Amino acid sequence: MDFRDRIHPERQVAGFSALDGTLRFYNFVQAAIRQSEARRILDFGAGRGAPFDTETGWMRQVLDLRQSGAEVWAADVDPVVEEHPASDHRVILTPGEKLPFADAFFDVVVSDWTFEHIQQPEAIANELLRVTRPGGYICARTVNAYSYLKLASSLLPNRLHSKALGSIQPDRKEIDVFPTVYKMNSVARIRALFPNCTIGWYRDSADPSYFFGSKVVYRAFLALHRLLPNSLAVTICFFIRKND
Repeated sequence: MDFRDRIHPERQVAGFSALDGTLRFYNFVQAAIRQSEARRILDFGAGRGAPFDTETGWMRQVLDLRQSGAEVWAADVDPVVEEHPASDHRVILTPGEKLPFADAFFDVVVSDWTFEHIQQPEAIANELLRVTRPGGYICARTVNAYSYLKLASSLLPNRLHSKALGSIQPDRKEIDVFPTVYKMNSVARIRALFPNCTIGWYRDSADPSYFFGSKVVYRAFLALHRLLPNSLAVTICFFIRKND
């Protein structure tokens, strides 16, 4: 039995806790999809769809954006996107070039754990707005600019991230580790990058993800998350509505 099942007895139901940050974020994503009556969705920075390696049952359905009935494009600069298991179309993006989609093509854009890796935020923000239709949403989950996670990552050179995460998250594969720059990770920055949009957000300190597989470390971070002020929360989730 996973030690987390004892800490979170509700995990016995479907394998996730009441604190699960992924479930919280994707509930809002699903609401945005339904509110906009989305027919086309872009999964921006989709990678190879790593969560589908481990997630099963209900959580897998929540993550699979096709369940809404919309057509899904998975896009990434890494060719591994061609392995993405939960999309109708897979697109390899070319860094520095415009997104290969028509204006206002998508009803909803979802970007999960991607904003912290973007080197050219102005260009990417402009492109995401261009391909989103008026009234559509850009939904993004990323590391909060003022979190301990961002601080720790910034102190460690990118070339050492893979080695460090191999110890901190033993199940994390090296192929799923990318350089971080943190240029789109605060409310002020997002407001500046997406002017004339309606922007909603919330900060979150969900169940810990980085705990070396240790019950003691997990409990310590769980206690820390309960004590953190909202401004220092681990993650931040944005819901950017392109105004009509």
